[in-house]
Amino acid sequence: MANIIECHALTKEYLSGESVVKAVDHISVGFAQGEFCAITGPSGSGKSTFLHTLSSLENPTSGRVIYGGEDLSKYNDNQLSILRRRRFGFVFQAYNLVQELTGYENILLPVMLDKKKPDEKYIDKLIDMLGIGNRIGHLPSALSGGQQQRIAIARALANKPSILFADEPTGNLDGKSGREVLSLLKYVSREFGITLILVTHDLGVAEQAQRVLTLADGKIIRDSKVGDLA
Repeated sequence: MANIIECHALTKEYLSGESVVKAVDHISVGFAQGEFCAITGPSGSGKSTFLHTLSSLENPTSGRVIYGGEDLSKYNDNQLSILRRRRFGFVFQAYNLVQELTGYENILLPVMLDKKKPDEKYIDKLIDMLGIGNRIGHLPSALSGGQQQRIAIARALANKPSILFADEPTGNLDGKSGREVLSLLKYVSREFGITLILVTHDLGVAEQAQRVLTLADGKIIRDSKVGDLA
């Protein structure tokens, strides 16, 4: 199956005092449409930085990211912003909801920013799948952490992205809520054929994926199908 997104010699460097730190060190890897891949590794291994550079939230120091056959290094900031809004979805450890907006208004925010008419049937299906129909009229302050993350997932999916990038999406949740959110991410990925690329330090979460990339010192040290991990 062809890759929907891939990177070639992707590198991200930072200055730390007088030293150069390679948070991402010449990574070349691809991801297929509909794949669920977890990225794991110890703290400081570069997994979040890799996710951010792969998804164009951060510019790489060198290397290329290819999405849908297009080299993103040729895109300007405005083009990248439009791409992220229309084709990529993001879920973070912090829910990043707008506190003054209701759950429903938060879900619609990326669609409204794109000045598009919401697909109400699709949005209603998302709300139903995520089990938040009775909470979308509330402000975030009236919602539990698990409910806020479900709203954040619905918002990430509102523009029908082809890729969902998730950075420690269960990190702020208790065990039960974390398992529910992970199950929902897997479910919506399968239901809509969305590529799910998820960063986690939790091996229990990683083992739910079809594929696991293990990073250390900014490099991929293992690329495994879940059945190969035992």
